[in-house]
Amino acid sequence: MTAESTVPTPAGQPRDPRFPSVSVLPPRGAAAGFRFPGRMPPARPVSPLPLLAADGTAAVLGGLALSGTQRHPLLLAVLVAASLLLRPPRPGRVPAVLDELPAVGGRIAVAWLALGAFVAAYTPQHLLSASTLLAGFLLQTAAGCAGRGAVHACRRAELLHRPQAALVVGPAATAQRVAAAVLRHPRDGVRPVGVVADEPDGSGGLPVLTTGEEVQRAIVQNGVREVLAVHPCMRAEQGPLLRALAESGCTVWEVDPDVPSYRTGDRLAGFSCRRLDLGTRQRGRTGKRVLDVVVSGALLLLVSPLLLVCAGVLRLSGGPGVVFRQERIGRHGRPFTLLKFRTHRPVDAHESATRWSVADERQMPWFCRFLRRTSLDELLQLWNVLRGDMSLVGPRPERPYFVAQFGQTHPGYAARHRVRTGITGLAQVHGLRGDTSIEDRARFDNAYIDDWSLWQDVCILLRTAVALVRPTGS
Repeated sequence: MTAESTVPTPAGQPRDPRFPSVSVLPPRGAAAGFRFPGRMPPARPVSPLPLLAADGTAAVLGGLALSGTQRHPLLLAVLVAASLLLRPPRPGRVPAVLDELPAVGGRIAVAWLALGAFVAAYTPQHLLSASTLLAGFLLQTAAGCAGRGAVHACRRAELLHRPQAALVVGPAATAQRVAAAVLRHPRDGVRPVGVVADEPDGSGGLPVLTTGEEVQRAIVQNGVREVLAVHPCMRAEQGPLLRALAESGCTVWEVDPDVPSYRTGDRLAGFSCRRLDLGTRQRGRTGKRVLDVVVSGALLLLVSPLLLVCAGVLRLSGGPGVVFRQERIGRHGRPFTLLKFRTHRPVDAHESATRWSVADERQMPWFCRFLRRTSLDELLQLWNVLRGDMSLVGPRPERPYFVAQFGQTHPGYAARHRVRTGITGLAQVHGLRGDTSIEDRARFDNAYIDDWSLWQDVCILLRTAVALVRPTGS
């Protein structure tokens, strides 16, 4: 795409009037996305206590490898504490013991090495030998695998006798194929009870639900707690519907019926699957918001003299109107007003909304070119972050005109709006700015969302700060 180009107006696709609209771009002032009239009581989470008990018991049994003089209660307490703090993360689905063995063994090895370092530092007269460390590691690993295997076996037996009711969302024919395969493998503990699609395919199988009322009735009558979103349905139209199902108390899984491409290792009836975070899980999100508020507030205070200088120079060189306001699309497709320093003046509002980039940056005044090349024109977006319109790190927001186009032409683009947009992001630190591939941006943005962590945000901010030292323009 060149700097002169614009994207043609999209051709509207007719929709089934019986099914509520799930467009990522809801009308201004309307409630965003699909909503059900009520919320199911939340499902009882799987208790972590059995796995904690298994890991703790294994640590105590591993302590039997210590000699009588070394078997001090404090050392056993250190071993148990290290083992529990380093326990493998709870998996998405019930795993096999052999699948967990590398993670369990690695963490137990770390716990025993930590114990050995602790003894060497505080009681060197009781230094643990290599044979003692190896024996303890092997004994605890064997006990840990046996205990965790017993817990997983009980969980599988419970799911076999009391499977979780599920809805399958996606094209009717593909969803029916996935549902039939899952029903043939009851040991996975999932029992599909219906298919959610725009229209029936006439091939039989499970009931096809085409209206919100039918979906709500199926959830209530069957106690649905699982949703299987057949890839790539959630990447296009069904994002708001899946968010509504998640908000009603369901766990949403994305299932790829054709390509085993996910790295999570989760499988359902042989299909590759992964749990989707559709904004309903708040773990860690509070920390992200705190980071946004603290950093944006501190930076606004720190750079306020620089902002005043930039505004003054722009006012003297270009006249009134130093702040550029433009509608962008944020989280869940909600529009907001983005702020920047004005570095160019579009001919009219249509050009501002539909021109991809500036026609000839060399014709700008030197100070405007300087602001763009150093990204100083973006500093006002710190106010958007402080207000909650944006985040420091996230997918870059785009104008409604281009969001509508890219959502139809680039797989995965609509899924970027699962989180707040950001000033910088994983795509930007990989050089995807300006006239670069939209498909690549969407892929990096979705990878950021799927693998999100607070540390990843810190790393992206540090890489952005380093990049500003050698600016290449926007």
